[in-house]
Amino acid sequence: MATLLKVDVVSAEASIFSGEAKFVSLPGESGELGVLPGHTPLISKIRPGTLKIVREDGTEELVFVAGGILEVQPFGVTVLSDTAIRAADLDEAKAEKARQQALEALESAHDKQDIAAVEAELAMLAAQVAAARRLANMKNRH
Repeated sequence: MATLLKVDVVSAEASIFSGEAKFVSLPGESGELGVLPGHTPLISKIRPGTLKIVREDGTEELVFVAGGILEVQPFGVTVLSDTAIRAADLDEAKAEKARQQALEALESAHDKQDIAAVEAELAMLAAQVAAARRLANMKNRH
């Protein structure tokens, strides 16, 4: 039996990760999902948050995803997200500034559709700020 998963993480702009892993975890629509080789096939929406890919040698690749779709096959995981950023490329200050701008936009939004769009943007930016902070805390511990 194979002991690794083929993992592909794709954003609207580029392929963010393509390789093998022994474990993947990510924020599913109903809670955290963990995927090991041989997992039952499924398709699920994912929430904004951090995708963790554990390589065969135990090293981890962290990727922020702004939501999207997950497909799991017994020996493959595909994540499709409009926005996906390698954790090392996250900038907490930029994300926080964008979140503040979105809060200001929310105050001036009057149309229900505009309000919903800004609220979705705020949720994504809040998750991005949280992911950047977690990464910074992990770096500070080492």
